[in-house]
Amino acid sequence: MSEQVSPGKVRAILEKHNIHLRKSLGQNFLMDGNMVRKIVTASRLLPGDVVVEIGPGAGTLTAALAGTCARVLAVELDKRLLPVLEEVLGGLQNVTVVFNDALKVDFDRLVAEVTGATTYKVVANLPYYITTPLIMHLLRQSGVAGMVLMIQQEVAERLVAGPGSKDYGAFTVAVQYYCRPEILFRVPRTVFFPQPEVDSAVVRLTKRQEREVTVDDEDLFFTLVRGAFGQRRKTLANALAGAKIFPGWTRTTWEEVLERAGIDPRCRGETLGLKEFAVLVRACRQRLMEC
Repeated sequence: MSEQVSPGKVRAILEKHNIHLRKSLGQNFLMDGNMVRKIVTASRLLPGDVVVEIGPGAGTLTAALAGTCARVLAVELDKRLLPVLEEVLGGLQNVTVVFNDALKVDFDRLVAEVTGATTYKVVANLPYYITTPLIMHLLRQSGVAGMVLMIQQEVAERLVAGPGSKDYGAFTVAVQYYCRPEILFRVPRTVFFPQPEVDSAVVRLTKRQEREVTVDDEDLFFTLVRGAFGQRRKTLANALAGAKIFPGWTRTTWEEVLERAGIDPRCRGETLGLKEFAVLVRACRQRLMEC
């Protein structure tokens, strides 16, 4: 079947198999052929690439990806879509569909077992309801070489936000620690079936070969980030004290540590960038060694 599957054809296939799409699973299928081609082009795939797609839905993007790379491994949660994907993807020998919960999949292991590859790219129209946790899950997979993702417009803006802006938060810091994010283009809600309530955007996450900052303790880094953003209206010293990161550390303790790091204790957590959080990690470790 052609990569350009009209909404009418998809409806017919779904009706044929008595499948009703579930809003709870974020099932909004991409139907526009031009948009499919734009995503594939933006993915910069090479003939030998292995691609992981999450949430293939009706398989329109899957079919297009299969024509530009060596293997496509599509992970789908809804087993009801098996006959739909078989009909849309029939005859494509380089596509493997795995039915599983993407949040629970060890993608490094799965790709190695199915394809023998140690690195892969992720290209996907992510289900809206798991966008944030799924991106974090993918960032922790060592084999991911890069990602091109279609996500909600508001989430895309959070990925590229800078310190001090309303969209900047703990999720932003985590993504920018691992990757260089960029918004490639907007996607109107009208190109989906059924039509969602919000517009989307396609983003590229380029994995950093070397971290922008050196962090001695990554667990502490992310703990501090969560603590700093946990109570956005409070000063940084109060927010960190309230997070109870270290037993016995009072607001006064945090004020001393922040001043040692060259950070104003009265500022808000959203004003700190990656470098400031890295400096704060070192200041905390120094204080702990002194105790």
